[in-house]
Amino acid sequence: MRLDKYLKVSRLIKRRSVANDACDAGRVQINGRPAKAGTEVKVGDHITIQFGNKDVSVEVLDVQETVHKENAGELYKYI
Repeated sequence: MRLDKYLKVSRLIKRRSVANDACDAGRVQINGRPAKAGTEVKVGDHITIQFGNKDVSVEVLDVQETVHKENAGELYKYI
């Protein structure tokens, strides 16, 4: 699954366009490397997102095309 879509489906970022902009600005990394919006996300990847002066790091536990809002937290775990 594309990174920008995963960030939206997992609700780490609310909108796909915002996720795309964050990737283009270099604020999203996968496994320690800057990632583009089209980068494929796999189970076990570590994603780091810079929100202003705060960094959020998560590990991908599952990749699904759609998920209910209540179950979105099951796609990742905070590191």
